[in-house]
Amino acid sequence: QVQLEESGGGLVQPGGSLRLSCAASRSILSLNAMGWYRQDPGKWRELVAVITRDGSTDYADSVKGRFTISRDNAKNTVYLQMNSLKPEDAAVYICNARDERLRGYWGQGTQVTVSS
Repeated sequence: QVQLEESGGGLVQPGGSLRLSCAASRSILSLNAMGWYRQDPGKWRELVAVITRDGSTDYADSVKGRFTISRDNAKNTVYLQMNSLKPEDAAVYICNARDERLRGYWGQGTQVTVSS
């Protein structure tokens, strides 16, 4: 089992930045991968960024060059640095972890609002 707790969401103006955090209840090095998804009401949950156990990263095309996923192994925390935010980035951002058996775990999500 893995419990995930997100933080860092909020209201930001277009062009602004936010950093999201996802704290895991166990060592993230024991996990196969961790990632961030986002979801708007009535829309599919979209993969935003992922970081694997070996440190490889991947991003949705819509956020490449603007978002960066990283981790702090000592704090069992994964971050999503979001720069140059656009109104279309507004959504609930949800942390995901996949364990060594590829079982998935989800956080509760944190709201990101991009508006002037």
